[in-house]
Amino acid sequence: MIVCMSESGTSTTPYDSLGGEAAVRRFVDRFYDLMESEPEYSALRAMHAPDLAPMRRSLAGFLTGWLGGPRQWFEENVGVCVMSAHAALPITAETSRQWTDAMARALTESNIDADLAARMNDAFEKMAGGMSRMAANRDN
Repeated sequence: MIVCMSESGTSTTPYDSLGGEAAVRRFVDRFYDLMESEPEYSALRAMHAPDLAPMRRSLAGFLTGWLGGPRQWFEENVGVCVMSAHAALPITAETSRQWTDAMARALTESNIDADLAARMNDAFEKMAGGMSRMAANRDN
């Protein structure tokens, strides 16, 4: 987890620094809105069900806990690993790039602090790279 320091020198969670639940939902909604509306994310969009509402809720819940907020998603999904949850998907280097690009745009367009956004993007790129390598190894 990324730890942030407040101006007073006390540590806060990225969830708090981001702005809590409303900010996470705004960011997640922007990500899925981009995925639905922008042609450059069409391969990524094609990997998802027609109704994105369940994914919007799930990603917001996951990110909330991952960023140091309430861990309800993890309590409801005991033992679920992000990597294994995506293992069956045909993730390629291209869809991985589309995901990281859309996430970066969503962070920027949601006015997330640039330093926090950079650290989140770094983590997202590592996740996406791992998922595409895992899919490539599975397919070989």
